[in-house]
Amino acid sequence: MESVSFPLLSRVAICGGTHGNEMTGVYMMRHLQKEKIDKIGSVAVSTVLSNPRAVEVCRRYVETDLNRCFTEALLNSPVTDSTPYELRRAQELNAQIGPKGSKEAVDLLIDIHNTTSNMGLCLIFYSIDWFTLHILKYLQSKMTSVEVRAIQLDIPISEAYSLESVGKHGFAIEVGPQPNGVVRADIYNMVKEAVDHVFSWLQEFNSGSTFEEGEVEAYTLVKSIDYPRNPVTGEITAAIHSQLQDNDFKLLQRGDPIFLSFSGETVKYDDEDLYPFFVNECAYYEKKIAFHLARKIKLTLPPIKVTG
Repeated sequence: MESVSFPLLSRVAICGGTHGNEMTGVYMMRHLQKEKIDKIGSVAVSTVLSNPRAVEVCRRYVETDLNRCFTEALLNSPVTDSTPYELRRAQELNAQIGPKGSKEAVDLLIDIHNTTSNMGLCLIFYSIDWFTLHILKYLQSKMTSVEVRAIQLDIPISEAYSLESVGKHGFAIEVGPQPNGVVRADIYNMVKEAVDHVFSWLQEFNSGSTFEEGEVEAYTLVKSIDYPRNPVTGEITAAIHSQLQDNDFKLLQRGDPIFLSFSGETVKYDDEDLYPFFVNECAYYEKKIAFHLARKIKLTLPPIKVTG
């Protein structure tokens, strides 16, 4: 395949605490800021505690979900007395490390998240971006003791709602299981290793290395499944079945149990074979999502190198 060139990278942002009770990113930002990590090789590094008010009270958000505030429409909306804190903060972050879609935006933005679901280490992308997919391929080659997966959301960047979409390139690191308000050493160290490898990759890229073609797998979102609910009250009437619980990315087939009602009846899956993820994620109860379903695809990557 013909190689693809990208400009030299000069600015990277590492963010954590976009959700104030996801503690891996919170503690990593505190550590990096304490160590005054502001440059690695030729790359200037910004470390950002994204939602300080939510971090202070150890809640996902104060008024509204910050990680749903980064569409172009919201970033360009007027600020009034009734504007939620998180939307104001999104516009501040956009001015600081963006603006989104501009040549002034950071070259790469990494946002660190935790999930209560058993998803291991996942990178979440929007568009098919050869640059960030090569980082995924590199991480998979280096982190052989864990499975590094990719979730690809087919959403135009203008409508992309989360923080990583502000950078020229970007992805979220989603890692779990970890309870809200808790930091686990194994999870923290897994993310630290991934971030260290990303910086090694960036230095190799900037030094002129060519990253050869290859293949990666990705999970593309198909749909979301809600819990069974009482049609009158809206209350959930079943929990995730034990055979689905903790089995993120294990193929879900027709007839497999997915819910167990509180009165003891099993609800079985009755659709095409797909892969579940974010199974029983705590924060998704309010979004009426019990789990997402994805299709697995293979992507062939062209070689990439620095421009010139």
